[in-house]
Amino acid sequence: MPVDAVSLEVFRNLFASVAEEMGVALGRTAFSPNIKERKDYSCALFDPQGNMVAQAAHIPVHLGSMPASVQSAIAHFTFSPGDIVILNDPYMGGTHLNDVTLVAPVFAGETLVGFVGNRGHHADIGGMTPGSLPLSTELYQEGFIFPPIKLAKGGVLNEEVITLFCRNSRTPEERRGDLSAQIAACRTGERRLQDLVHRYGWETVREHMSALLDYAERLTRSAIARMPKGSFTFRDYMDGDGLTEEPVPIQVTVRILEDSIEFDWTGTSPQRPGCVNTPLAVAVSAVLYVMRCILGEQVPANQGILRAVRIIAPEGTLVNPRPPAAVAGGNVETSQRLVDVLMGALAQALPDRIPSASQGTMNNVLVGGHDPIRQKPFAYYETIAGGMGARPTKDGLSAVHTHMTNTLNTPVEALEMVYPMRVRRYTIRRGSGGAGRYRGGDGIIRDLEFLAPATVTVLSERRRFRPWGLHGGEPGQPGENILLRGGVEEVRLPPKATLRVEAGDVLSIRTPGGGGWGAPPHETPEHQRGGP
Repeated sequence: MPVDAVSLEVFRNLFASVAEEMGVALGRTAFSPNIKERKDYSCALFDPQGNMVAQAAHIPVHLGSMPASVQSAIAHFTFSPGDIVILNDPYMGGTHLNDVTLVAPVFAGETLVGFVGNRGHHADIGGMTPGSLPLSTELYQEGFIFPPIKLAKGGVLNEEVITLFCRNSRTPEERRGDLSAQIAACRTGERRLQDLVHRYGWETVREHMSALLDYAERLTRSAIARMPKGSFTFRDYMDGDGLTEEPVPIQVTVRILEDSIEFDWTGTSPQRPGCVNTPLAVAVSAVLYVMRCILGEQVPANQGILRAVRIIAPEGTLVNPRPPAAVAGGNVETSQRLVDVLMGALAQALPDRIPSASQGTMNNVLVGGHDPIRQKPFAYYETIAGGMGARPTKDGLSAVHTHMTNTLNTPVEALEMVYPMRVRRYTIRRGSGGAGRYRGGDGIIRDLEFLAPATVTVLSERRRFRPWGLHGGEPGQPGENILLRGGVEEVRLPPKATLRVEAGDVLSIRTPGGGGWGAPPHETPEHQRGGP
C-alpha cells in the first residue's frame, strides 16, 4: 500500500487505537482506585528504534517522558518474543518511583516490529511515608527502585521480582493487581500490533510508522516558520522545595528560529535539597506538551515533533539533576510550573493564542495507616482539580485538572467504600479565579475527614505565588491547606507537609483559581494588573 494522505490518516488512527485499547484493558482490570477510578496511567506505541509513533489520550507528563524508558530498555537488553522490561528509576528513563513502566517488544515471526509501553502510578511503593511521595532529600527515601530488568523472558513471568516488589509496599495486594493489569495491557498491545502487521504486511506498517514521524516533523517546522522570530524569556517561582520556603526560580528562554525552536532552561535554580527536582525526561515531556498545545490537533501526537526542537537543560539544575537527588515532587509539581513558564515565554510571541496561568499544581494528597474496619494497611493518593486559566476568547473552566495531569477525581462513593475516610465537603471555590475580560476558572474545596489515625503528606504549589493573568487580567487566588483538629481547631499548613492526624480531624484542600485574560471591563489601562 503506497503512502498517501488517506493511508496516512488511516494508519494514524490504527496506531492510536492500539494504545487506546491497551488503556481500556489496563483501566478495566486494575485493582487500585488510583488506576481504576482516577485513570492514572498511560499507554503508547513505539517503532523498532523506540520512537513514539502514537499515544492514547492519557496523561501528558507520562507520555512525553515514556520514550526515555523505552530507550533505556533498548540500551540494556536484546529482546525475544514474550519479554517485558520493568523500570521506574528516574535516572534510567523513569520519572518518579511511583510511575512504574512496562516495555514489551512486539515480534511478527522473528522480526521486531515495534514496542508497546504503559506507565501506571502505583499508590504506594514503600519509602519513608505512605504513598511514596515524601518530603525526601534523596531518591532512596522515596521507595522501591527498579532499574531496567526483565519482568518476563520468553513469556514466562519472573514471579520472584513481583513478590519482592509487593513485599516492599504497604499495600501488596494492590501492587500485584495493578501490575497484572499493566502486563495484560502489554499483551493486548502486542496482539493488536501483530494484527496490523498480519493484515497489511510489515513493509506497509513500517513505512507508515516512518511517514507519520516525518509528517509530524513537517507540520511542526511549517508552524514554527509562521511564528514571530526572536528570543523570549520568562521566569516564575515555586513556593519552596519541601525543606525550606525559599522561592525556587524556574526560567526559560524560547528562541524561535526559521523552522526550529529552542528551549533554554539556563537561569533555572540549581538542583534543590528537597524533592522538587525533575528528571530531564519530565522537562522534555513539558516541552512536548506545550508544543502540542500550540500546534493543534492536526499534528500527529508522536516524537516527530521533537525533531524540530532543541532543549538546553544544564546538568545539576532543577530540570536535570544529578543522582541521587530527590525527585518525588518533580513529576507532579515542578512539571506544572515548567508548563507555566513555557506558556509565559510563548505568550510574548503568540499573545492571542496563549491562555493565562492555570492553577499550576496537582494538589497531591497522600494518606496511609491501618484500617481498623478492614484490618489491613491502606494507602490513598489523589490529585485535586483547580481553576483553568482564562483563554484569549473565553473564560477558563472551573474545577478541572489542567496541563500535565489528565486524571479524574476519586468518586466520593469509591473513596468512602475503600478507605477509612469521609468526604465532608466537595464544592467549587467560588471567586477564586482571576477577574478579566475573560475570567479564570475557579478552584475547588475538598474536605476529608479521617476515621482512623493516619499519616498525611501534602505536596502542593501556588500557595504563595499566584497564577498570573495576561494582558491586564488579574491573578487567580492562591490555594490553602487547612487542618481542622477535631473538626474545629484550624491549623494552616505549608504548601508541602507531612503530619499525623487522628480520627475526627479534617483536611481541607482549597485549590487555586486560574488567572484572568484581558483587563476587566471596569478598569482603565493605568489600573490594569496581571500579566507575566
